[in-house]
Amino acid sequence: MGASDYFAELYVAGRFAEAGWNVYFPHRDIGFDFIVSKSVNHGSPILRPVQVKGKYPTSAKVNKVTYGYVGRLAQIHPEMVLAIPFFLAGSSDPPVCTAYMPFSLIRRHRRRGYRCEPASFKSGVPEPRRDFKRFFDSSGLQLLEAASWEDSGVQSDH
Repeated sequence: MGASDYFAELYVAGRFAEAGWNVYFPHRDIGFDFIVSKSVNHGSPILRPVQVKGKYPTSAKVNKVTYGYVGRLAQIHPEMVLAIPFFLAGSSDPPVCTAYMPFSLIRRHRRRGYRCEPASFKSGVPEPRRDFKRFFDSSGLQLLEAASWEDSGVQSDH
């Protein structure tokens, strides 16, 4: 695992902590990167396993209508969070945006395992796709508190 992968995991864990979640790291990083918990609705605990997959475009990256993670997931769970921090090419700055995606929006990919592409890539910058905006950044973290979050779908504003 490279330094950028550690940075992505720790950045996302920090965002969860800032939003009031407890963050638990495993002794062995096999599958989920960490587990988060939070008590909501008069103490009812919510537990969510989190897998972080950072996106680091190169300067040669071309525009794409759909952009996100395509590849293997070591473990899956119906209440998991696929956190995708989107970075700028060649930058060591924090990500420009981060998606917090429910398993219900992760699809099987014929050859590569799974795919979840909630962003687009335009003129060198990743940005949330219109129907997925609610899963990004602070609003995405707030959605995680809903009891039915794992069944969330996209909302079309056409």
